Formats: sequence, structure tokens, C-alpha cells
Amino acid sequence: MQRTVDYIDGKIVMIDQTRIPHELVTFEVSDVDSLADAIKRMRIRGAPAIGVAAALGVALAARNSTTDDPREVFHAMEQAAATLRNTRPTAANLFWGIDRMLDAAHSALEVNSSADDIRDSMDALAIAMVQEDEDICRLIGANGAAVIPNEAHILTHCNAGALACVAYGTALGIVRAAIEHGKRIHVYAGETRPRLQGMRLTCFELLRDNIPVTVITDSMAGMLMRKRKINCVIVGADRIAANGDAANKIGTYSLAVLAHHHGIPFFVAAPMSTVDHSLANGDDIPIEERPHDEVTHIEGHRMAPVGIEVINPSFDVTPAALITAIITEKGIIRPPYKQSLK
Repeated sequence: MQRTVDYIDGKIVMIDQTRIPHELVTFEVSDVDSLADAIKRMRIRGAPAIGVAAALGVALAARNSTTDDPREVFHAMEQAAATLRNTRPTAANLFWGIDRMLDAAHSALEVNSSADDIRDSMDALAIAMVQEDEDICRLIGANGAAVIPNEAHILTHCNAGALACVAYGTALGIVRAAIEHGKRIHVYAGETRPRLQGMRLTCFELLRDNIPVTVITDSMAGMLMRKRKINCVIVGADRIAANGDAANKIGTYSLAVLAHHHGIPFFVAAPMSTVDHSLANGDDIPIEERPHDEVTHIEGHRMAPVGIEVINPSFDVTPAALITAIITEKGIIRPPYKQSLK
């Protein structure tokens, strides 16, 4: 499958994830406002993917500025950064991508780089970050494949695959790497209400790769675990606190509790850019509240009675005590996370 997000000829090219599974199409954005809208509407989603996309947006702002004053170029980048920071609050990668671009531009300013030099260096860094994300996912996959049994039934939640990254994926990258190592893998994909990313996106990309996958409703997981149909759970993460508490798609915490009760390993797969050392624990992770019609409506059709009260937190936090290991590009990190994550 083509890259989820790429930077081609001064434009950001992305797969429109709101159109999957009905069709696989891409769209282009050439300005920051359009990118911010795409992130808010989840046309591009997944913590690593929006981290790279946000970085590309900052580079795009530099490229679109016409001034010869390098400080004005930097100001344009700061304005773009402010717009992009206000899109989705939970994913640490988004802020990491933005800050990485601004730090590089600030360093260029300090050595008196010209406006054109800054633009060129931002383009080069953006392109490098696209490839870097794919490389990181492959490292995560290789590290994680080592802990997967030769014949495994893996439960995953939401989509932490190629569509959530530039390519290959984190949780599903481990699945792909295990298969590449000759292991026989079957995936159970939780549907992931309310936006159904597991059913729509995870099943879509696994079917395209001929990887055996079965979709289940979110409420079926406990029954499958009790019947010993699941060997391990692997999920992604949008932000990991310094103590190892991990925020992921709503419903992940419930799966971690179930896995703990049934003695099933529960793995989190994420790049180190997802770790936020400034947050002591998961209580400090900001949780995005999504529009209520995502719960009350399915495919535009209202399913709930008018006037019903709704809450729609997009994420929950899994305590570190329920996480067997955090699988990263740097290796497999195990408790105590407060020390090992450093």
C-alpha cells in the first residue's frame, strides 16, 4: 500500500481515511489551514501519521512564505504551528513533529541562514522524517516479533497499522514482521466504536496483505479470552507518560483489565516520540472529546433518540501496571517504566 502521508513537489499527499473501506484515494493539501481541517476531520489520523503530517505542515508554511527575511519565515512557521497544535490534543507525536521543525529552524536562524536556506533545510528535514517514520516502524516490528509465539492469535484495537503511520505500522508492524519471520498469525480486530477504525481500517489493510483477520464487536473480547482464543493483545498509543501509563483509543483500558484477569500479555507498540517525559502519569494526559454525533449516528443515520445525553472521549488511559511491555524502535521496554523509559 502506498504511504499514508508523503511530501511530493511541495505538497502533502495523504490517503483519505474517511473513504476506507469503500475506496482507497489520496488527496493533496498545499496550505496549513487545509491540513488542520484534515487532521480535525480525521482524514489523516494515527499518532505517528499526524506527527509527520504536522511537521510537513510547518515545512509547507516556510515554503509558502515569500519573504526574504529569515525571521519572517520563522514567524510564518510559528503561526502554522499554533494552528496545528489546536487540532487534536492527545497525540504527543503531533507536538513532537512541530517542535522538531521549529527547533531546527531556530538553529538555522542562530547561524544566520538565509530565508531560502531555511526553506530548503525544512523541506529536507520533512522528507527525512517521512522515511524515518517508516524505518522506525520496521524496527518496532522487528523488536516485537521476538515476543510473538510461532502460532499466535493476536487481539488488536483501533488501527495501529500502516494507515496510522507513514507505512508498515506499529502494532500491525509487529504482526507483519512476525509473519516475515515465518510465524503463523491470526488477528482479531475489535470494531472500535464509535468510529469503527478497527473494522474499517485494520481489517482493510490486513486483507490487502492477505493476513488472516476476524472482526469482533468490542464486547466479544472477554468471551474470546475466557475461551483461550487470544495469545496476546497488541495496541498502539497516542501518548505515554513518564511512568508508562499509556493513552490509546477508548476501550483499550477495558481490554487491558480483561487481559490482566486472564493472564494474557498486553503489549503497547509505539515510537519513542510518543513518550512524554513532561507528564508524571496518565492523569496528566489531555483527553480529546470528539463530536457527539459520532456516537449517536452511524454513516450519517441517527441511531439514538433525540435529546439523549452523550459523552465521547476519544481515548482512555491504561495504567502502567497492566502493560506487559512497551515495544519501541529502541527495544522492548519493561517495568519499572519510570526508570526504563529514560
